[in-house]
Amino acid sequence: MAQQEDSTVGTGPPPPARIGRRPATTKDDIAATALKLFATNGFDGTSIDQIADAAGIARRTFFRYFASKNAVPWGDFDVHLAEMREHLADLPSGITLADGLTAALLEFNTFPDEQAAVHRTRMELILTVPALQGYSMVMYEGWRTVIAEYVAKRTGSKPDDHGPRTAGWLVLAVAIAAYEQWLHDSSLSLQDLLRSGASALQNGLTGQDHE
Repeated sequence: MAQQEDSTVGTGPPPPARIGRRPATTKDDIAATALKLFATNGFDGTSIDQIADAAGIARRTFFRYFASKNAVPWGDFDVHLAEMREHLADLPSGITLADGLTAALLEFNTFPDEQAAVHRTRMELILTVPALQGYSMVMYEGWRTVIAEYVAKRTGSKPDDHGPRTAGWLVLAVAIAAYEQWLHDSSLSLQDLLRSGASALQNGLTGQDHE
């Protein structure tokens, strides 16, 4: 297993890219480059130096964008969280809480068909690589917080109250279960799996047994 590589994010503008190579200049660009390497070499078998070289940037530039290799599969996740928060804020005032959460869940997990293979690689890494599980819990917290904030606003409570906190975990569970099934069977529609999971969340387990 390759040695874990980690460091803190630097400050200041990124240095010039290496001559002769078109640089990847955004978090998502660098992440997309890295995902191709992970798919070929494995996560543990890919070094930060290899990612930087493939992206056409210096090693120190890598750390301008990512605190560690563990952060790479998540891309520019903070931006995507901000977009989800904005989407929730823009939902019609008359929408039910459950429908609002479902709409946000579907919107957040919508991507162009041509990105499906890359996204599958990304999610397989996030959900299955042991070295990423601790970091993933930190990232999940940010996602759950956005959900909890919306639920708190709708219910007149605080984001860290039990109800909003529980809603955050439940909606996250719907997303993870859908991705696990999608990774297991590529013929399935991720959006359909998300809708099915959201429906189960809304309706509970009442009437689900066959006894």
